[in-house]
Amino acid sequence: MKTSFKTLFLLFVFSVAMGFLESAVVVYLREIYYPHVFSFPLVNMDYNVLITELLREAATLLMLLSIAILAGRNRAERFAFFLFCFAIWDIFYYVFLWMLIGWPATLLEWDILFLIPVPWAGPVLAPCLLSLTMLCYAVSILVLQHRRCPVMIKFRDWSMMITGSLIVVLSFTIPYLNLMAVTPDRTSSGELMQ
Repeated sequence: MKTSFKTLFLLFVFSVAMGFLESAVVVYLREIYYPHVFSFPLVNMDYNVLITELLREAATLLMLLSIAILAGRNRAERFAFFLFCFAIWDIFYYVFLWMLIGWPATLLEWDILFLIPVPWAGPVLAPCLLSLTMLCYAVSILVLQHRRCPVMIKFRDWSMMITGSLIVVLSFTIPYLNLMAVTPDRTSSGELMQ
C-alpha cells in the first residue's frame, strides 16, 4: 500500500493549521488570565471557561483521530497518521506561540501541557521530544507500508506502547496528584500548584 505524498502533505497542512488554532486560543487565554506573563501558580479559571477548555481539548483529539481514520487505509496507516498529525500539531503549537507572543523563551520553561483527565505540567522540551519520537515512529510505519511491508502491531506491541504512554502521563500528572494527596479540598484543574 502506497501512501501518496499529497495525502501526507494535506495531513501536514491540517496539523499545522490545528497548531495555529491551538496557539491562538492560548494567546487569548493568556491575555485574559496572565496579561503580563504566564507563570505558576495558575490563576483560577472561570468554571465555564475551564469546562470549555476541557471540551476543546477533547475536540482537538477527536479531530486529529478523525482525520487519521479518514486518510488511512488500514489500522497501521491510521495509527501512523494519528501519530504524525498529533506530533506536527504539537510542535507547531509551540512554534506559533513563540512567533505570536515570544513564549517560550527556552524549551526548559514549564507549561500546562494538557488538562485531561487532570492537569499535566512539564518543560516544553518534553512534549517536543515526545512529538519527535512519534513523528519518527509514524514515518517508519509509513515507509514500511510504502515498501509493501505490512505492519502488524501485535498485542505485545500495543501493551508496551500503552505502558510507556501511561508512564509518560504519570510523569506529567504527578505534580497534580501530589497536590490532591496533600490538599484534597483543592483539586480543581484551575488550582494546580497554587
